[in-house]
Amino acid sequence: MVQLIVGKKGKGKTKQLLDKVNTEVKEVSGNIVYLDKSTKHMFELNNKVRLIDVCEFMVENSSEFIGFICGIVSQDRDLEKMFLDSFLKIACLGDDGDILPVVEKLEKVSESFGVDFVLSVSKDEQELPESLKSKIIVSL
Repeated sequence: MVQLIVGKKGKGKTKQLLDKVNTEVKEVSGNIVYLDKSTKHMFELNNKVRLIDVCEFMVENSSEFIGFICGIVSQDRDLEKMFLDSFLKIACLGDDGDILPVVEKLEKVSESFGVDFVLSVSKDEQELPESLKSKIIVSL
């Protein structure tokens, strides 16, 4: 399953994502990974959550990003959830990028390996394709 937290920059998406990850870490039996563009939020995360700074790994386009995600999934069969902050940036989509193909691939990864994804996306709900609106859990 892929879920979206959407809203323009500065609306509080990261806080929503951090609250969600810290709540769910107490409820899940598997592992949780938090992907971000820096380690700035390291001390706001529960110590059971693995924080990965995607920028350290020279991911240059959305195809490499999906490969990066699959690499993480392949190394941890107990992985249950992945939280992706600054999704447009870490997936190399830019502010005007079409997120639909990447979200569709994440959905396939989710179905194949049983990993749920929660994405923080810096777009308003009305900027998203109609097919993604059912995935929105928070719109700011």
